[in-house]
Amino acid sequence: MITGDLKSKIDRVWDAFWSGGISNPLEVIEQITYLLFIRRLDEMQTLAEKKARFNDGIIEKPVFLQGQGHSRWSRFKNEAPEVMQQIIGEDVFPFLRRLGGDGSTYGEHMKDARYTIPTPALLSKVVDLLDDIPMTDRDTNGDLYEYLLSKIASAGVNGQFRTPRHIIKLMVDMTAPQPGDEICDPACGTAGFLVAASEYVRERHPSVMTDAAQRTHFHRSMFHGYDFDSTMLRIGSMNMLLHGIEAPDIRYRDSLSEGVSSDADKYTLILANPPFAGSLDYESTARDLQRMVKTKKTELLFVALFLKLLKPGGRAAVIVPDGVLFGSSKAHKDLRRTLIEDQKLDAVVKLPSGVFRPYAGVSTAILFFTKTNSGGTDQVWFYDVQADGFSLDDKRNPIEANDLPDVLERWSNQAAEADRARTEKSFLVPKADIVAQGYDLSINRYKEIVHDEVEHRHPLEIIADIEKLDEEIARGMQELKAMLS
Repeated sequence: MITGDLKSKIDRVWDAFWSGGISNPLEVIEQITYLLFIRRLDEMQTLAEKKARFNDGIIEKPVFLQGQGHSRWSRFKNEAPEVMQQIIGEDVFPFLRRLGGDGSTYGEHMKDARYTIPTPALLSKVVDLLDDIPMTDRDTNGDLYEYLLSKIASAGVNGQFRTPRHIIKLMVDMTAPQPGDEICDPACGTAGFLVAASEYVRERHPSVMTDAAQRTHFHRSMFHGYDFDSTMLRIGSMNMLLHGIEAPDIRYRDSLSEGVSSDADKYTLILANPPFAGSLDYESTARDLQRMVKTKKTELLFVALFLKLLKPGGRAAVIVPDGVLFGSSKAHKDLRRTLIEDQKLDAVVKLPSGVFRPYAGVSTAILFFTKTNSGGTDQVWFYDVQADGFSLDDKRNPIEANDLPDVLERWSNQAAEADRARTEKSFLVPKADIVAQGYDLSINRYKEIVHDEVEHRHPLEIIADIEKLDEEIARGMQELKAMLS
């Protein structure tokens, strides 16, 4: 995590943006993203030039052509602020917009790049800050960007784009991504799930950096994200880049409104927290999703989409609102029946209702399931998370109570869960019990409540106590009358 001098520099630049007239935190991050991208392009060109010294002076795939040298970070950063402002506005950003033809997702997302830093002084401050950061250190790059993204949430604007990092980590740890996985988030936002998955694979499977085939897959075909917000695409792409992923597949796509035939049965792991506050018209919903579940509810359509995108044997960890677990409509029941009868529902992890505060108080759960197309649900593991390490009010301050380590530990040792009573936080429920309850997945449907033991007394003892109390009241009244007289 970024601390000390670097953190204070970022905070000062952030404050400067706000005082300079840019009050939207997404716009602030977007402008910083552009500058980080420009610096990254310059570093790529420098690396290509070093390689050319051993290749007859031929630069393979040059980023900057002859006559474009003044648009390089290493050149304009030394100019006077007014000159730098002119170069970036008149040369660098038009250059970025033309990069769309280079075939990279970064270039594609830069086609709509707009330069909105209002003053040369502010631009100079930001450039100086970013130039001081050692961009060759992947951890520093990632921490820098994570800190910037946290500003979205702390500013209280568009906080729905960020799933709490500790919840993301839990989902990634429970699904344990492997080097051969094809990982997708069809509502990727800032790409938090994809970044966390990449960090997990890099840490647990070092071979992805040493084996040539695995390294190519890791950088170019392992991570896939969709979003229909161009700002989110730019931010998500840069987040991946700064976490050391060279060419992730981050694409513009309205996942629910476009057919998924081209990507059907493609991915082995889906990690997602899709938007679930709304509904779509039937006319704007992809026909292949309507055939799976006839509904306007986005939360149901997204689960249907995940099933469509997964390969047989592929697994998913997705956040859903509680209504998906117990909704009584035909679409709700049909979807739950599909998960249990046609696929393999592995687990339902109930989250506290305050997890997404202060932006939403909605109750949610994490569904874990595997696509089999042939059933396989014998029993479903339930866990009732009551604390996630933070207060459940709007402040979300750190606290000691935290069930998440226990969730992961018990998930990793399912054999020990078989004998757990339903009065515990976690337990297994046989498929037959769930079918008998109409495929209801609400944990309260199966959890047993421990009642405090009540002492039962003989009625004659109770009557004797009442008579004794009456005598004491009568005696007290007599004493009171005597005092008043």
